[in-house]
Amino acid sequence: MACCKGKGPGYASPLDAFKNGPREELMYVVCIQPDKTKQDYLATVDVDPKSPTYSQVIHRTFTGSPGDELHHSGWNVCSSCHDDPSLKRDLLILPALNSAKVFAVDVGSDPRKPKMHKVIDGSEMRSFNCSYPHTTHCLATGEIMISTMGDKDENGKGDFVLIDSKTLKMTGTWTKGNKTANFGYDFWYQPYHDVMFSTEWGAPKRFKRFYKTSDGTWKADKVIDVPAKKVSKDGVESEINGLLGDIIISLDDKYLYCSCWMHGDVRQYDISDPEHPKLTGRVQLGGVIASDPDIKVLEDKELKERPEQVTVKGKTLQGACQMLQLSLDGKRLFVSSSLYSPWDTQFYPKMVKEGGWMVKLDVDTVNGGMKLDPDFLVHFGEEPDGPALPHEMRYPGGDCTSDIWLASD
Repeated sequence: MACCKGKGPGYASPLDAFKNGPREELMYVVCIQPDKTKQDYLATVDVDPKSPTYSQVIHRTFTGSPGDELHHSGWNVCSSCHDDPSLKRDLLILPALNSAKVFAVDVGSDPRKPKMHKVIDGSEMRSFNCSYPHTTHCLATGEIMISTMGDKDENGKGDFVLIDSKTLKMTGTWTKGNKTANFGYDFWYQPYHDVMFSTEWGAPKRFKRFYKTSDGTWKADKVIDVPAKKVSKDGVESEINGLLGDIIISLDDKYLYCSCWMHGDVRQYDISDPEHPKLTGRVQLGGVIASDPDIKVLEDKELKERPEQVTVKGKTLQGACQMLQLSLDGKRLFVSSSLYSPWDTQFYPKMVKEGGWMVKLDVDTVNGGMKLDPDFLVHFGEEPDGPALPHEMRYPGGDCTSDIWLASD
């Protein structure tokens, strides 16, 4: 599915992907089993509207072990290696939070039926005093780098492990010296400016239980203040709050999308003028939360005034919007509902019991705005091994959140 033009994996630039990338036909969705005696899996979803199995799970690739807690995913190589014709994007890399295993799934041999290629045991990651792997990115060197959130004992520690993309051998950590970040989470590197940014979640031994307000009481070394009241539409200020779940920017840099997992809405902002973003679209997708003492303290007026639950194809969507994935041309925004199974259980017990979901929003790329597609729903409540929780989504040929480019447009 990649538009390689005889070169290496991916696309020459973001605009090359935006203008020349094909319409998505398949989606790989990471699915977590809340029952930790069962196996997580990678679901292959048909997103081709011309197909007779449109909006259905057509294949499941199981991890082979229970309780792994798959979370985020990445590739063996991506567009950062576009100029190397010897490389092929054919492995999806799936780190697991609980087990610290890394699963390499073959999506190249048969994209519709991925199969397990190799499993790197969690003992390898722990041998480098790392655990709870989170985000995977490929480097221009041909290496795979995965951020980690804990040490081998699940105390807070922000580090990065390296894997040789050809041998799939874990070679060590990227961070040199004894100094590491107190906590880890997501990361992204920007080759134009020779800089990398990483964020933090907390200590795994704490956040793996459930959300607890008393856990968020540590001292920060440095804080970058991002005001909540920053965007406006027709002179009316709008707040971005409510446990921000995911954020994504279209490949033409025109729109920014974010999901608010607690309030249950997806928002679109026109960022053509970065200094003056404008709210141009908003779709409500769930947001009813449990009556838990640690959650009640987060409630505000907006939560109490949220609308009724949303129904698609006769199914009421329990839970709320979490992960986002945008089509290369920016016209379709896919949304899934799971954040992290222990927190799902605390915030949205009905979703855990009945199963999570994946929906599609159609985007007006000219004037702005979004609307829910009433004919697209993948509901994970009737899966063969019981209700599952869908998290991150990937296209076989790369997407808006998994590619890093070395060339400019």
